[in-house]
Amino acid sequence: MTRVDFYVVSDASPEARLQVAARLTEKAQRQGHSLFINTSSESEAEALDELLWTFRPASFIPHQRVSESAQGPVILGWGQEPEGHDDVLINLALTQPAFFSRFQRVAEIVTQDVTALEAMRNAWRFYKDRGYPLQKHDL
Repeated sequence: MTRVDFYVVSDASPEARLQVAARLTEKAQRQGHSLFINTSSESEAEALDELLWTFRPASFIPHQRVSESAQGPVILGWGQEPEGHDDVLINLALTQPAFFSRFQRVAEIVTQDVTALEAMRNAWRFYKDRGYPLQKHDL
């Protein structure tokens, strides 16, 4: 069964979600996981794409935006069905994608923005009502 982790940050900015996503991606990739990062839009995927190249000078996170030929340990999408990925899903959208349950783990990032906070409260209830194991991590 899919395990769902909520990562709670005290910041309210949209950039905080991307920064946490980059840190989680780096850590998971170092541990040998493959990831699909579901962003809320193509423009958010572009911003995360740029951040993954620059967020830490000493790190390298090989990644691609979703396409028919996209393969590799980290794929960035914005609602598309992930091909060949079922290990870790980082969900940056404020709703749960239909394909979340195929993943071993789902990471939801909670910021203090009012809209995002309410969406993540709803997400917690969504997963809990369906019996998924939940963990909360304060960052």
